[in-house]
Amino acid sequence: MKQFEDLPIKGEITRALRELGFQEMFPIQAAAITPLLDGRDVIGQAKTGTGKTAAFGVPMIQRIDSRSDAVQAIVLVPTRELAQQVASDLRKYSKHLHVKVLAVYGGQPIYGQMEALQNTIHIVVGTPGRIIDHLKRGTLVLDDVSMVVLDEADRMLDMGFIDDIEFILSRTPSQRLTAMFSATMPDEILGLAAKHMYSPEQLLVSRDEIAVEEIEQLYHLVDPERKFQALCNIMADKSLDRALIFCSTKIGADRLAYRLRKTRRDVTVIHGDLSQSQRDRALEDFRRGRVRFLVATDVASRGLDIEGISHVVNYDMPRDPNSYFHRIGRTGRAGAAGIAVTLVSSREISELKRIQSMSNVRIQKMVRPVPQLVSGRPMGDPTVNSSRH
Repeated sequence: MKQFEDLPIKGEITRALRELGFQEMFPIQAAAITPLLDGRDVIGQAKTGTGKTAAFGVPMIQRIDSRSDAVQAIVLVPTRELAQQVASDLRKYSKHLHVKVLAVYGGQPIYGQMEALQNTIHIVVGTPGRIIDHLKRGTLVLDDVSMVVLDEADRMLDMGFIDDIEFILSRTPSQRLTAMFSATMPDEILGLAAKHMYSPEQLLVSRDEIAVEEIEQLYHLVDPERKFQALCNIMADKSLDRALIFCSTKIGADRLAYRLRKTRRDVTVIHGDLSQSQRDRALEDFRRGRVRFLVATDVASRGLDIEGISHVVNYDMPRDPNSYFHRIGRTGRAGAAGIAVTLVSSREISELKRIQSMSNVRIQKMVRPVPQLVSGRPMGDPTVNSSRH
């Protein structure tokens, strides 16, 4: 099946998807939805921005009995931003049904979530720490859960959530449907799947298919003391619509945003030390176009599904290859074109080569300040060889 209209799902879901503009399924959706509808566990590896939420969300909503007031499904995610995004998407898919979705995460008072859980909630989307908080308080009971999803599983592993995940899974019925989605598949992820899943349908891609093909990936070799000016040159280009600018540390993000704000007003910043209201305000300003540039740490590299991000700039080199792919995946979303530029010093070339070894597209050396988007596709510089490996 290639069309959502062909799926054996409730008409209310089909209607909602049609109203959202969903027509032809992305590969991960076409591969995952049918086995999940058939009640088979799934472990899926997919590029960022290719519709993973619908891949598990459609079967999840299909299974919900809205006449019951019990929690029937949970989705575990690494960050509060992703929890908000996934919950929002699930509400959109189920808007013509009486399915209640709640996002729970740290950084906001737990008592409001406790009060919400006293009402009818069918699907809980949350970060592992806050989910455990509610389990221990007795405000969340998972006895009636029939489906569990681990989204961005590799990221949760990187953040040290493996024991929390094990604890949460132990509180769910053994006869449940389980789906796991991850951009990469390290041995720990496969081990978790072997322990908690029943003969899962493995929807895996090879590691050199991880990179998002719609993104023009470039690097700019620059001396560290000239990096700020190089960024300003990129930001001044007229073809740039909106950009995420990544820094490695919270202090670095604050300092960069401070320097940029001395000359322009269209810059905001997001990182883990900001309050939830500050983070929400920064994201809303960026999402609605009130600011064009969002300076961020890796807290923003996962789960943000914001339309119209034309460029991602790695002001600081990512600490590992996985972070690189998740950062650049914020542009080129859902088939749109995008440009990712990494500022690199001569001492960081080896790190760049390590990242490139995981991708089937070259990260090209950038010659002019920034390439332009022409007819929705990046226009390559004629002086740069754009051939693939």
